[in-house]
Amino acid sequence: MELTLNWFLSLSAVLFTIGVLGVLFRRNVIVVLMSVELMLNAVNLTLVALSQAMGDVSGQILVFFVMSVAAAEAAVGLAIVIAIFRNKLTVDISQINLFKY
Repeated sequence: MELTLNWFLSLSAVLFTIGVLGVLFRRNVIVVLMSVELMLNAVNLTLVALSQAMGDVSGQILVFFVMSVAAAEAAVGLAIVIAIFRNKLTVDISQINLFKY
């Protein structure tokens, strides 16, 4: 059984949709960050699948840049979450209002 390009693109679409739903409906900041990571990995899967199908390695090279941005986003995002948690003692998005004096 050989997996076709459509299978990989469908899987990527499902993963991206789950990530979007996680960002829209969850209230925990850490879950939202994990959902963003899931969306980035869905894009990576699409890039690798299309790169393999086209016989070009430029998509696979782009994946390394996306992975480095995802690592930086996770590090900075978790640092911000820790700083907010120390002040507010919660990671609930609806409880955090930084623009209020």
